[in-house]
Amino acid sequence: MTLFYDARGNIYGVVSPAQLQEKGIAVAGSAAQAACSREAWTRAAIASECEWGTVPRPPGAKAHRCDGLLVGPFQAEPPFDLLIVNTDGSLAERSGNGLTIFAQSLTDQGLVSAPCELRVHHDKPDTASPVCTRVEPAIYDDTAGFWLDLGVPGFGPSAVGAQGADPVFLGDTQLNRLSALVAIHAQWSHSQFVRVGNPHCVTLLERASALPDNLQMQQALYEPLKAIAFAPPEGGGRPCVSGINLQWAVRESCNRILARVFERGEGPTASSGTSASAVACAAWRAGWVDGGEVAVVMPGGTAPVRLHTQARELLGVSLFGAARPQI
Repeated sequence: MTLFYDARGNIYGVVSPAQLQEKGIAVAGSAAQAACSREAWTRAAIASECEWGTVPRPPGAKAHRCDGLLVGPFQAEPPFDLLIVNTDGSLAERSGNGLTIFAQSLTDQGLVSAPCELRVHHDKPDTASPVCTRVEPAIYDDTAGFWLDLGVPGFGPSAVGAQGADPVFLGDTQLNRLSALVAIHAQWSHSQFVRVGNPHCVTLLERASALPDNLQMQQALYEPLKAIAFAPPEGGGRPCVSGINLQWAVRESCNRILARVFERGEGPTASSGTSASAVACAAWRAGWVDGGEVAVVMPGGTAPVRLHTQARELLGVSLFGAARPQI
């Protein structure tokens, strides 16, 4: 039985490969093989586990009852392998909320009570598989959850494999201008590419009024944003052949950033952990925030992000998350 969890409004289903196999879905017995053969089974898994089915679909809700499927674990002790399946059937290299949910599901099964490594297998050609994340159980602000070590971020077009992005400056910081984003909104002209295990394009804004809302992104803006964010054949493959996650951010205070998210392979989401981390990293590089803790505020909730810095070097980024079963 697939179990659904909520992490800051981001909902994933968690299912083991054995459970999918019992339903006749031909997922391989190893995560690496399952990733390589994903075209043979992921759409069937999404159709089987993520459709609304007997659960009433709320008015205005998206086509699927969740933001994706977490398939795993593929073993009974750490390190644990998993796959993150988007609702379009593609695989993601990393998801902060998804890994938080997966860690909580492992805890609920009695498999995790100490720091461990989660290994996400994928089929993207531009970065190595698996992408590993150290997860540590912790208490933050009286909430039980997990700190995720997301490693050292990369910046710029080369970090995400972006093409056709013109250089622009925000103060002394070199950013990029994507003509496809500017064609949608004239103020979406200063973007920072960031890789935190997966690729992101963070557009930095002067005013909160330029932030898109999720209803806009689900309706009128969906197709033009999908063309930018999704990999072919659903998207255009520009600026990134493998697609890219889109964020918009505006500074509210010295350590608080407002953000919106349009995910590759999914669309608008209430929140995203890696997106929040990318936003915090982009804000740091633009001089909006210092090292230490940054609060990234999204419609689904606020993500605490820690930027580990030394002088003007960003040595790593960590994300805190908590998840609860969805009844």
